[in-house]
Amino acid sequence: MSGLNTAVVEEQAAPGAAAPVRHARSFRPTYPGWLTLPSLGYYGLFFLAPIAILVAFSFATQTGFNSISFGFDTSQYGVATGSLYMSIFERTLLMASVGSALTILVGYPTAYWMARYLRTYKMLALVILLVPFWTSFLIRTYALKIILDSHGYLARNLGINIMYTKWAVLVGLVYNYLPLFIIPVFASLERMDWTLVEAASDLGSSPWRGFRQVTLRLTLPGVVTGALLVFIPMTGEYIIPNILGGGTYEFVGNVIGDTFNSAQDEPLGSALAIGLMLALAIFVALYIFFATKEEQFGA
Repeated sequence: MSGLNTAVVEEQAAPGAAAPVRHARSFRPTYPGWLTLPSLGYYGLFFLAPIAILVAFSFATQTGFNSISFGFDTSQYGVATGSLYMSIFERTLLMASVGSALTILVGYPTAYWMARYLRTYKMLALVILLVPFWTSFLIRTYALKIILDSHGYLARNLGINIMYTKWAVLVGLVYNYLPLFIIPVFASLERMDWTLVEAASDLGSSPWRGFRQVTLRLTLPGVVTGALLVFIPMTGEYIIPNILGGGTYEFVGNVIGDTFNSAQDEPLGSALAIGLMLALAIFVALYIFFATKEEQFGA
C-alpha cells in the first residue's frame, strides 16, 4: 500500500506532467450579437442621424429666408457664442441650478419621510407622488398657470402675484420635475441600513451629525443622480418659460425654437443646439459616473 502511494506521489511530482485544466464556471448569460441590431438601428436612425443632420446644418450658410447653402461655415458658432446668446445661456444654467437646488430642498425631506417613517402606506405615497406623471406635461403647466394667475385666489387673497416672472418659472420647474428627484433618492434611502444610524446615536453622535456623516453620505450617489436628472432637462426647457414666463423670460430652448420656426435660420438654430448639447455633455458624463458608483455601492 505504501509503495502504491509512493508511485502516485512520484507521478504527480514528475517534471513535465500536464496539470489538470480547470475552467472557471461562469453564470453570465451569453447572447448572440445580432440581438443588438434592433436597438443599434433605432439608436442610429433616431439619434445619430438627426445629430449628423444638425451638425451639417450648423456649418451651412444662410443665403436668404428659409434658404441655405451647405458647406463649412463656422460663422454661426461665432454668433452663438456672442454676448447676446451667452447671456441667455448663463440665465438658463443659473435658473436650472437654482431650480435643482430648490428641488433638492423640497424633495430630500419628502423622500426621507417616505422611506424612514412610512410603513403601511409607503407604496401608496409613492403612487400619489407619481400621479402627476399620468397627465400631460403641458396640462400640468397650464393647471399651474391657473393657480398662479394674476386674478386667481393666490393673487387676490394672499397677494402672491408672480405670474410672467422668473419666480413663476422657478415654481414651474420645481413642480414638474420634483418626482424625478424623489424617486432615485427614495430608492437610495430604501436600500440603506438604518441600524447604522442607531449605532451612531449609541456612540454619542447627535441627530444632525449622524445624518450628515451616515445618512447623507450613503445616499449621496442617489442625490447627485436625482439632481442631474432634473438639471439636464431643465436646461432645455421650452414649455415652462413660454407659458409661465409669458415669453419675457426665455431659456435657450425658447431661443432655439424661435430661431427655427420664426426666423427660419436653421444654421444658427443648429449651432445653438449643438452648443447646448456640448455644455450638457459634461453633466451627462457626471451622471453616468455617479450612477455607476451607485450601482457598485448597492452591489
